[in-house]
Amino acid sequence: MGFSVDRDGVETALIHDLVDFDGIRVLEVGCGDGRLTWRYAAEAGEVVALDVDERKVAAAIEACPEELRRKVTFKTADINSYDTGDDSFDAAILSYSL
Repeated sequence: MGFSVDRDGVETALIHDLVDFDGIRVLEVGCGDGRLTWRYAAEAGEVVALDVDERKVAAAIEACPEELRRKVTFKTADINSYDTGDDSFDAAILSYSL
């Protein structure tokens, strides 16, 4: 798998300094293969992770740790056309998506 590694924990620490993920609903835009998702999902209550690249989403689903499968949902979707319906999120994060 081509996951980027945060060897020094800098990116992970920064994310956790900015957001308290404890039990919240998170919308992740541009999840790719899950490289960022794995750094916060254990603390979150629920995660909806979107990416336009079907292959990357498939790789993320396959690589998803068993303990996160009940709370992380990966979807092939563009944020501009993704309908959240009445769903609301406590936080939205993105990386390499603009």
